[in-house]
Amino acid sequence: MEIQDVIEKEEKSKKSNQNFMGIRPTAAFIGASWVALGIGLISYCIGLWNAAMELNEKGYYFAIILFGLFAAISVQKSVRDRIEGVEVTDIYYGISWLMTITAILLLVIGLRNADLDLSEKGFYGMSYTLALFAAIAVQKNTRDLKVINKQELTF
Repeated sequence: MEIQDVIEKEEKSKKSNQNFMGIRPTAAFIGASWVALGIGLISYCIGLWNAAMELNEKGYYFAIILFGLFAAISVQKSVRDRIEGVEVTDIYYGISWLMTITAILLLVIGLRNADLDLSEKGFYGMSYTLALFAAIAVQKNTRDLKVINKQELTF
């Protein structure tokens, strides 16, 4: 990589980061995101705790939510990195999406084959969806605040 390429990449990154200046998430949105994440994750876990399932089934569903949360955050980060001009390999980007889709499919397949009432299946699906969406929002807010705080320090 030539010096000119490095300079152009840094300028592109600076311009991209300047687009986020002044887009500070509100305290209400930040709070709502954290509350939604807490409600989704805690309700999912309380449902698992009280479920009449074998311990290995509970472990399966618990592992799926952890897997899904990590995968969704990874997708958000890699998408955001690309927008900001940070290099993200195609394989990491693809794996992030693949793992997010896989986590959701594993939940759907597990619930489809589970011996649960339809209302219980719906509860797990909705709390899982809420937790994944909220995790993405929390990651976005965290990233926005970091960029804005960094820019405010440089001005």
